[in-house]
Amino acid sequence: MLTLDGAVEFDASRDAEFFRQVPARPGILLIEMNAAGANPHLVRTADLRRAAERLLAVPEAGSRRLNLRDVAARVRYRVTGSKFEQTLALYEHARANFPDRYRDSLRLRTPAMLKVNLRGEYPRCYVTRRLAGDGGFYFGPFASRRAADAFAEGFLDLFKIRRCQIKIRRDPGFPGCIYSEMKMCLAPCYAGCTKEEYDAEVAAVLETLDTTGTALTAKFEREREAASEALDFERAAALHKRLEKVSAALRGLPEIARRIEDLDAVILQRAAEDKTIAVFPLHGGMLAEPLFLNFVELSSQPRSVEAILRERLEPKTAPVPAQTSEAQPVNRDTPPQDLRARYGLRSAPAVLGENLALVTRWFYSKPRDGEIFFRAGEWPYRRILRACSRLLPPIRKNPSNEEKIPLIRRPAACVCIVQLKERWPRSSPPLFPHRGPRGRPSFTTRFARSSTGIFSFSSAGRSFRWSGPGWTRWRKDGWSTASRAHRCCWAQ
Repeated sequence: MLTLDGAVEFDASRDAEFFRQVPARPGILLIEMNAAGANPHLVRTADLRRAAERLLAVPEAGSRRLNLRDVAARVRYRVTGSKFEQTLALYEHARANFPDRYRDSLRLRTPAMLKVNLRGEYPRCYVTRRLAGDGGFYFGPFASRRAADAFAEGFLDLFKIRRCQIKIRRDPGFPGCIYSEMKMCLAPCYAGCTKEEYDAEVAAVLETLDTTGTALTAKFEREREAASEALDFERAAALHKRLEKVSAALRGLPEIARRIEDLDAVILQRAAEDKTIAVFPLHGGMLAEPLFLNFVELSSQPRSVEAILRERLEPKTAPVPAQTSEAQPVNRDTPPQDLRARYGLRSAPAVLGENLALVTRWFYSKPRDGEIFFRAGEWPYRRILRACSRLLPPIRKNPSNEEKIPLIRRPAACVCIVQLKERWPRSSPPLFPHRGPRGRPSFTTRFARSSTGIFSFSSAGRSFRWSGPGWTRWRKDGWSTASRAHRCCWAQ
């Protein structure tokens, strides 16, 4: 568990000294109350000190903002180095302090997945958000239910299992459905196939999902090569078209989507401590205790970083042979109970769906900070170490106050003052565009031009300063000094 390693006792008479002890860094903040049994106040923030001042400083007259100055006893906090670490720490402490309402407050929802219900006599594949240890086959997670439906629609076109929700009675007088008319279903509803044929088709679906399409692709490639060697070019062309259809259906499959029990990965994030990487192992869809790699301390140890990672990751999972391009085919005559024993999910604790929700939220976020690596037989230790070197901040030599920083986004309306190194010719076009994203005005069309090269734009009552040649880059602190460019460049 990511513990709250910082604690400060709150004394209202010495609040200035108290606020100086709280770091001005991102993290989570837990305010404990004086009254016994009172619920604490838990927040996540980009600035711990500013959040403490907002909640514990002397309130302004007539303010309705929440203030805990009279009831707070102490403050506990944890400095985090990434949004993922912050979210995970917030989840763990919310779950410990508010067991009845933490799912609603954090908006935790089990992600969308594909499920093959193996308990029925004639299994079908559908999208669900319910995760249970009922012996079903679960494949995912997906970004949303719409994404899961879109993948399932193209994937199920490759097979002939049923998509209906009716109870199968094998009645020859049943009219069937549109899929049976288009020969896209084996139609067990009116005894269009035997039970063994349908079980063989379900086994093919499970094998394809279990290997993320490798088994089906390898099968068609072998059959195409055999048809070409037998000079049966028509069959080879038909198999090539089917292979293209399979590739098109699997093209939109995200990298994280796989059998839930096989969802083994490591998530790398930059930690709060300098020269430190946080490693979050993921075993079977569940997050394990994180590992913090301090490369300053590890440089003096006799063991390598790869040996430390092996010691931490290998005992958690049983050795699995590396997957090859030619997957081992399953027996298509396998009875349903054997399929359930091989592919079925045996246990699904509540924490599994919650951990999947946290990982899915981070994986599909844009932009996504950090990196993730999946286990395919063996852990990619070399790639993990190269990713650690990319995540560590580079060593800066001789930093200059005049160094430029990237351009930041402008608001929809502001007063803009731009200072140029030379006068802007009157015959030149305006310095700023009049239209921004979605057709909204970035700045008003009315502007003034002075002899000193200052351009001012009137709008929402703020001032915006720009320095440097043209408007391509910012200089720190508005003009030349080096501190807090964003705040110093904006003023009411």
